[in-house]
Amino acid sequence: MELMKTIAGIGEIYWDLYPELKTPGGAPAHLAFHAAQFGFDGCVVSAVGNDADGKALTDCLTRKRIRHEIALADCPTDAVQVTIDEDGDTHREIPENAAWDYIPTTARIENLARSCDAVCFGSLAQRSETSRATIYRFLELMPDDAPKIFDINLRQHFYSREIIHESLLRCNILKATGDEMNVLSNLFKRAETPPDEICLQLLEDYKLQMIIETKGEDGSSIYTEEERLWIYAPRVQVADTAGAGDSFTATFLAALLSGESARNAHRLASNVSAYVCSQHGAMPELPQAFVESLKPRGKQ
Repeated sequence: MELMKTIAGIGEIYWDLYPELKTPGGAPAHLAFHAAQFGFDGCVVSAVGNDADGKALTDCLTRKRIRHEIALADCPTDAVQVTIDEDGDTHREIPENAAWDYIPTTARIENLARSCDAVCFGSLAQRSETSRATIYRFLELMPDDAPKIFDINLRQHFYSREIIHESLLRCNILKATGDEMNVLSNLFKRAETPPDEICLQLLEDYKLQMIIETKGEDGSSIYTEEERLWIYAPRVQVADTAGAGDSFTATFLAALLSGESARNAHRLASNVSAYVCSQHGAMPELPQAFVESLKPRGKQ
């Protein structure tokens, strides 16, 4: 019997509080949810408080059949108010000193890392030394050839040039929005360099396999040493953009692990992301046509 391949998200987790909806928030949970829809073992690695909100959050993950390695921390579980502007873009004001700032390095997390087939991590959970150390340890223990996506996910003031540099050294795929690429160009003092050249330079400097740049309705690009792939974003009526980028990442990883080419993975990820934008909340059920387009390959 073949074992399911594991796609993990490591980092922040909290409650997203919409005007009429309460749902797990944070990129790792969204990624794991969508990876699981494609038949993979989607797993969240994080921490919650030893409180009612923390228990409710892990219970919710269980109901949604999302595997989780969630530690208990002495700080409270986050609950973040979400506002949606007229364009459907979501906005959050994320507080400091939350439970997910203290993700411990445990034996269970280390064992998960050793068998993990792909991971996504960002910059937000690295604002604390404790969680940053756990993320780096996780990456260190993973198989060398496993996809390690640094979905940069810049939030508020919770990032620095040093954190981004160290993350680029540890990933093999960078994913960023157009706005985040502009921030990178300023941080690395390349503000006058054309965007395409910045991506090619980052590929070379950090020995990356690829860079994914998403620009919402303006489409997305994938850069490798050999080629640049660019596609339009499907046109949809946007309900909100919550979780769209995370669904893109989960789908892209699921497609790669299913043996699809980067070109095919890119197209499917773009279509899924557009669909998620057309729905309310970050965790809508995907149409079967998407789910059945991939046949997960078990561990050999």
